[in-house]
Amino acid sequence: MQIRLAEKMDSRRLDRRRFLFFSGIFGLTSLATWFMADLLWRDGITGLEIALLILFVILFAHIATGFCTALVGFYVINRGGDSSRITATLPPGEDWPLASTAVIMPAFNEDVSRVFEGLRVVYRSVQETKKLEHFDFFVLSDSNQPNQWIQEEVAWLELCKQVGGFGKIFYRKRRHAINKKAGNVADFLRRWGKSYRYMIVLDADSIMTGRAMVELVALMEKNPQVGLIQTAPRIVNGETLFARVQSFASRLYSPLFLAGLNYWQQHEGNFWGHNAVVRIQPFMDHCSLPELPGREPFGGRILSHDFVEAALMRKAGWAVWLAGDIEGTYEEGPPTLIDSAKRDRRWCQGNMQHAWLLTTRGFRAASRFHLLMGVMGYLSSPLWLLFMLLSTIQVFSLVTSPVLLNGAEKFEDVTSLFGYMIKVPEALTLFALTMLVIFVPKIVSVVVTLGNTVEAEKFGGKRRLVVSALLETLLSTLLAPINMAFNSKFVLVTLLGQGVSWVTQKRGADDDGTDWREAIITHGGQTFFGLVWGVSSWILLPSFFWWLSPVIAGLVLSVPLSILLSKARVGRRARQIGLFLTPEETHPPYELKRLEQNLAECYRHLAPLKPLRADYGLLQAVLDPYVNAMHVALLRQRRRSEEAQEWLVQLRERLLRDGPAKFTPKEKMALLLDADSMIWLHRELWSVPADALAEWWRLAMRQYNVLTTAPTTALYR
Repeated sequence: MQIRLAEKMDSRRLDRRRFLFFSGIFGLTSLATWFMADLLWRDGITGLEIALLILFVILFAHIATGFCTALVGFYVINRGGDSSRITATLPPGEDWPLASTAVIMPAFNEDVSRVFEGLRVVYRSVQETKKLEHFDFFVLSDSNQPNQWIQEEVAWLELCKQVGGFGKIFYRKRRHAINKKAGNVADFLRRWGKSYRYMIVLDADSIMTGRAMVELVALMEKNPQVGLIQTAPRIVNGETLFARVQSFASRLYSPLFLAGLNYWQQHEGNFWGHNAVVRIQPFMDHCSLPELPGREPFGGRILSHDFVEAALMRKAGWAVWLAGDIEGTYEEGPPTLIDSAKRDRRWCQGNMQHAWLLTTRGFRAASRFHLLMGVMGYLSSPLWLLFMLLSTIQVFSLVTSPVLLNGAEKFEDVTSLFGYMIKVPEALTLFALTMLVIFVPKIVSVVVTLGNTVEAEKFGGKRRLVVSALLETLLSTLLAPINMAFNSKFVLVTLLGQGVSWVTQKRGADDDGTDWREAIITHGGQTFFGLVWGVSSWILLPSFFWWLSPVIAGLVLSVPLSILLSKARVGRRARQIGLFLTPEETHPPYELKRLEQNLAECYRHLAPLKPLRADYGLLQAVLDPYVNAMHVALLRQRRRSEEAQEWLVQLRERLLRDGPAKFTPKEKMALLLDADSMIWLHRELWSVPADALAEWWRLAMRQYNVLTTAPTTALYR
């Protein structure tokens, strides 16, 4: 009753807000459609022109949604903020009541140094708030590489020893990684969920300050009708030029969009999967993910689980809020354009699955809209590509048609499309309206930031801010057709029934960046398509080629552009001259500075002994008595069949005799999962004569002391 009453009290005001917001989208789209229809219907209407008009309406409505969100956000910021936000319910001061909270960090073959040094920073930050007794920390591993597993165990043990974290920091390795991240979290909740009232979900690259965590839990305690609060993490620690541009754009433009989102969605917000606090009991009761009908890619288990979990939480009557004004929440982005595309490939299939759920019974209208926008985030790319290709066909048909344009001239006699736009005001008006909708949010964001001198200085000063914004606009214009090509391909292969595997996301930068071979393989098709499209346009109508040139340029230059943006040294040079600076760089919070210092120390001690590094985790688990005992203690005992036991006996004997070089990851994992095998291997290694061991083990025993001089969390990057 309390939940429904809270919603009813705000319903009229929220209805007015949504009416204004969606009326703006409808009005803009209707106006643009009127001009477009008037242009297409001047000399009758064809099937091709009807298709163009339908595509135009869909695409313009999509970009109009972003424009209206930013416009509303500008209104909110300009009037001093929105009083109707979740953070306004928290009274001033810091002595807020808290409750038991689990901070969970799912991991899958991640950089172990980054994971545990990040966790160290978060733990210390919470400790400094004097509220540590309310928080427990869990690393939930689904790593399927032997080295990774042992390295994570050792890193966890060392972290607990160094910060006194035994009983507060826990490590769990699943035997079977069922249902990916969603299954990982679900397994945690089944086992330990009832011990906690809330959980804060972090990604492997997330950082949250202790104050931010305390504030989130206090907000949940203050608002018992709220089931989930999502923060807006800042993108940080980018070294490559691509990562720095993405970080700058997100930091500069997001305040308007976040304010606009909160204005119309209020308690019917969305979930982005991490850097959020969740009320555990309703999440367990109502957010179990359903199996979709059919097989992958559209059927089966839901990949993009976060949107669906937010919709299920709302369906059950619990509020879901966006707290975009909570500071101290960070994440890292992909370092290269290709890595970003790989991440989008996973997200594309997950978001396309949401098409099944748009008509699900019981979902709120706002939840359906969130799901629809997630689908359109990828479906808009092939629609945009189709619209431009049909527009090209339309122009070419006019070039070769005897029909007179505007009642007097043949289209081929018009010296340029700009000349045509001058002669037909509707065309010029439509072009201006489209440019307005696309670029005004960026311009307004820059103007708002320039109006605040203190904030502008955090971006490196007003002049550097303007130059960076102009360069970002240029780069985003070139990257847009590349992303369009990527997403169009992703949607197509998804529609054709090709699923996607769960792979590790690359997060750290590589000084060498993307090489020419990888770039040509990845972008070669885009370059060829752009060349054919551009040459055809130039031959048939040069003036039309110039209008297509921004799209053609992005496709044709995709290979060198991808390589340039992937270079960490180029990104560092841009930082040195003051380009693409963010407040997190010019005024870094203590937690980010601490993380940078810790990682620099870790990576400085990376072990240089390549013959052993390929299987160093297995080496530790077998050779080191301390690591062996710890690993065995963390294993759960299992009864095995006689056949399985006989196979394991053969494996462990072969491991000592031949070394690990010819072992598959599956065979190594099987040994590491068996406590009896690990105990036997350790005992035999130290007791059999040296000449009975493989040369690899003899080298390992001679050089192990050298390797262990490096910090245990930093042996691999």
